[in-house]
This record gives sequence, structure tokens and C-alpha cells, in this order.
Amino acid sequence: MRPEDLALLHVPGSVTLHDDLLLVDVAHPDLKADAYRGGLWRIPPQGPPVPFTHGDLDTAPSISPDGAWVAFLRATAGGRPQLHVMPTGGGEPRPVTDLPLGAGAPVWAPDSRRIAFVARTPEAGRYGTEEGVGPAAEAPRRITGFRYRSDNVGFVQDRRKVLYVVNALADIPQPVPLTGDRYDVDDPCWHGDEHLLVSAPRDLDPESLHTDLYAVPALGGEPVPVVRGPGSAARPAVLPGGDVVFLGTEFSGIDAVARNTGLYRAPVRLGAEPATVPTGSATGPTGAGSAPLPTGVRLTEEESVDCESLTPLPVEGGVLVAVRVRGAVELRLVPLDSSTGVPLGKLTVVLGERSAVKAFAAWRGRTVAVLSTPEHPGLVADAGGTLADFCGPLPAARPLREITAVAPDGYPVHGWVALPEGEGPHPVLLNVHGGPFHQHGWGFLDETQVYAAAGYAVVLPNPRGSAGYGQAHGRSVVGALGTVDADDVLALLDAALALPECDADRVGVMGGSYGGFMTSWLAAHHGERFRAAWSERAVNAWDSFTGSSDIGWFFAEAYCGPDPETQRAMSPLQHADRITLPFAVVHSEEDWRCPVEQAQRMYVALRRNGVPAEFLLFPGEGHELTRSGRPRHRLQRFEAVLEWWSRHLAS
Repeated sequence: MRPEDLALLHVPGSVTLHDDLLLVDVAHPDLKADAYRGGLWRIPPQGPPVPFTHGDLDTAPSISPDGAWVAFLRATAGGRPQLHVMPTGGGEPRPVTDLPLGAGAPVWAPDSRRIAFVARTPEAGRYGTEEGVGPAAEAPRRITGFRYRSDNVGFVQDRRKVLYVVNALADIPQPVPLTGDRYDVDDPCWHGDEHLLVSAPRDLDPESLHTDLYAVPALGGEPVPVVRGPGSAARPAVLPGGDVVFLGTEFSGIDAVARNTGLYRAPVRLGAEPATVPTGSATGPTGAGSAPLPTGVRLTEEESVDCESLTPLPVEGGVLVAVRVRGAVELRLVPLDSSTGVPLGKLTVVLGERSAVKAFAAWRGRTVAVLSTPEHPGLVADAGGTLADFCGPLPAARPLREITAVAPDGYPVHGWVALPEGEGPHPVLLNVHGGPFHQHGWGFLDETQVYAAAGYAVVLPNPRGSAGYGQAHGRSVVGALGTVDADDVLALLDAALALPECDADRVGVMGGSYGGFMTSWLAAHHGERFRAAWSERAVNAWDSFTGSSDIGWFFAEAYCGPDPETQRAMSPLQHADRITLPFAVVHSEEDWRCPVEQAQRMYVALRRNGVPAEFLLFPGEGHELTRSGRPRHRLQRFEAVLEWWSRHLAS
């Protein structure tokens, strides 16, 4: 895959299924327009997929319960996504919303008329709501809390996520806001015809890291807490009897990092109905009724099962959830007849072995998923195999080879290497993932394919701190960044360098976010092992990260502890004087996750020390540049990466 082959990545996003109507949205980068384009496609029972809509960018399809209508989001060139509906038999889509900041994904009511969605709603006078007043002329923001901005979104305190309901089939649809503008709500789902469930911060306090489930009357009224999250509660789905299943993460205070997310079940009592708390369920503070709020029963084992943030789907025999497993994201079936956490090994795999599930849907015994594989960004498949492939074969796509190693303390390390065509030996790129509670693995990574096609062997480690290997594995670096994780990364690199296809004398190190942290750390502590480094959107200094990142106010202490000296000792910037190898500092101007000052401080320190350092700065981009940035910037970044490594690993 060459950098310009980004345009070939026609990738399915979400999927919806009703009877024999199977719809997916498919998007691709348009390098000429410097935008993302795509529409809805129908995958018939027989034959190739056919276009279903023809907008600039149509996403998030959802079929009504009666099968008569499709709701979806349509964004015109330069515009915000707005809710549209159309008959499933075909016809002209009809706009349902015209909101200043666009609408969120549609959720049909049981009556197949009303649709719930979440939309950011601006304060009066901001974001173009006052004619003739641009951003630079708006009044100053009065900020009173920690959570006032978010990467890839912007300021959030003055544009909260509000729950709306609209009668999509009315002559003149009128979206009605159901929640206020002091806090955000997420993940709406219908609980019968009269209520919606949402995830919202505890006590509706926008500063809280904890989230609970609330019931909101569909005709209006105050949100009522119905389920107390074990730490967080999100992605609710209602069971036929009225109970709710949801994704929960157990934590207290700010210690919210590197925790496995599990599937929970809880009763929901609305109005004057008494609470029925299952045996073994914990309870929280009292809600609107007289009984304590249930926190629910954890249906999956905490240590071994870590659910991806995709809404659970009740089906016959249990609930489908996506689970991170040793580099895969597998669709597994969780039984509902257990009051204790079921371990990973006892959950049936439905789809997704040696791949990554990106979306899924089910209808009357049939399950369909979007699967990403090492050589393909997105296939639509069911139990019978591939149903649709919107990319076709990618040029020179390379498979992954699993490799293992043993760290100096005897700990097993797992990862992959992608080898170029030819015997080699090839120059080697050690590519460390972000997170750190994330994973390399069986899903498609365009970086791996581009570098392998350019002749590099790409090493992909999952060191301690990564997800998918148990909660203890993920939490082993809390308070210990740069220790056992660095040992694991180097151990897997050594295993790759033992392969005859890899050239141990031509090795570069690279990574983004936590991977950028690790790149900087290895350059300082093991620089003799590498020819050069490419450190991207990195955390380099925990002290300033605490006060500048959108999550720094809790994240730095959660991973490093509260002691400033300990935080500085874990900061690559503190050890910059030990770096001597050629070093690329790469960042985005509007990165609010790892703000640009993290790059500036490292670059200045390196240049003052005489290091051959370069600073590549992308305008208008955030932390997600490599995944969802402007197509031209993604292309330009790939070109810069390959130019850098051609200079330093060519011979």
C-alpha cells in the first residue's frame, strides 16, 4: 500500500439489519476534495452490494422496528450531519433536523415514528447563532471546571450534548429537547414507549468522572437516576422483560485508567414501581423511589473480559458484546442466566477470530458484523463468510506474523511483525501503540501496510500496560511507566531481530501518544539500539500535561501518582539530555489530548542540546490526525514518514 492508496480505503462504518434488508454506511478519503465521502449501501441476499443513497456523506443508518423506514445522518459538503428519513423501499430522503451543530445517530422508538438522538446545543451567541458575530468576536468564556474542552471537539462547556426526540413522520418535524444544558447525556435507548435511558454524569455534575443511567420521560420531565454505575455506566440496552444491560467499569475517585469494562445487568424501576434488586447485586444511593439504586450484577469476569465500547445487543440465548482479546476484538455471547462473572474462556465466539469487530447487528437469529483484518480495513460478514468487500484487494497488502518473547523478569510478551516482500534483511521499524491501555493486533492498520510496502519490517508489540491480556496486565504500568513496558517492547524487538528477514543494524523507533512517550523514553535510555526516532503527539512532560490536556487533570496522577518529583522522573523531557540520535518531533496544532506544548518543550530541549531534531507541525489537526484527519494531511504525513526513514535507514 502506497500513501496515495488512502483513497482506496472504502470502509464500512455501521450496520443495520431487518428481515432481508441489510444496510451499511461506507466512507472513503477523497484526496482531491480533501474530505470524506460516502453513502449507504444495501447488501442483498444474492448478488453484489448496490447503492442505497447518494449524498456527500451519509452515515449511521437505522431501520425502524416495523421495517418501513430508514433514518440516517447526511452531511453536505462543509455542513453538519443532519437527520434524514426515507422509505426502505426507496425514495427521496427527507430532512428531519436543521440544528446549528448537527445531530447524532438516530434511535427509533417502538412506534416507528419517533426518533431519539443526542446533539450538541450551543449557547446563545456562540458558534454562529448570532448573525454577523464570528468566533473571534464572541464574548469571553467563563470556565469554572476541569472538563471544559475535548480533543477533536473543541470547547464543550458552552455546547452540551442534549437529548432530543422528534416525530420523524410529522408534516413539519420539530425536534424537542428533553434534557438541559448543564451536563452531557449519551447513549440513548428507549425503555418502552414512554421513557428513554441515557448515560449521564453522577448527580448530573459535569465534573464527575462517574456516570450513571437515567430515565428521561419521552414527553418531557426531569431525568431520574435508575442505575448507579460501578464507576461508570454506559451503552444501555433493554431486555425484553424491562431489565437493562450496560457496559460498566469499576473504579473510585480518579483511578479510572486501565480498568476492564464489563457487561452488567440491572433492574429498572420507573415511576412508583418498587425496585427489584437481583441476588448478589450491589446497591447505590436512593433514587426517585424509596429503594436504593441498583448497580447491577457483573455478568463478565473483571480480570479476563474487557468489552469494547460498542452497545451490547440482546439476542436469543444472551447478549452480544465485542471483547478485546490478545490483539483481536471478538464478538462473544454472554449468557444471562449467571449471577457471577463469566470468564473469557466460557464466552462463545460468534464472529471476529483473528480480526477486529467494528460494528454488528442481529435479526431473528442472524448476526452480521463489520470486520477489520490485517490485510483489509472492513469486510461485512456473517457466520457464512464475507458478504461484501468494498475495497477489493489492496496493493501489496502484507499479512502479520505472530511472535512472542520473554522479558528479563520472565514475563511473556506477545506481538506481531509485518515483513515486506523479498528475502531481506530489511530495515526495521519498531512501532509502539498509544493508550497505553490499547492494543496492536488483528485489525487493519494503514501505517503497517504503508511501511511494509516501502520495504520495512514493522514490529508491533503489546507490552505490559496494553489491553486485551487481562486487567492485571493493563494495570502493571500504573506508577511504573518506562519500566516493565520498556523491557517488554525491547524483548519483542529482539525476537523480531532474530528473524533472518530483519536487519538488526538498521532499526528505527516510532509511535504516537503513549507510543510517542515510549519513543522518547527509549531514545533517552536505549538510544544506542536505534538509528533515529519519530515521536508523534507524545506525552513528554507530565507536569504541564496535567494543566493543559483535556484529561490531564486526572490522567497524569492516575498513571504516575501525585508526587511531582515522581511525575518528572517518568517524563521523557527530564531525560532529554541523554538523547543524541536524529529525532523527529511530530504534532498537531489543535491537539488537546497531548497539547502542542508537549512537542515544543521536547523540540527546544533537543535543539539546545545539539541533537539533529526536526519539528513537523500540522495546522488545524487534533490528536486523531492519523485516523480521521484531513485526507491531504494524512497523505503528507505518510510522505514525511517515509522520507525520514529513507534518510536514516537506507543503508
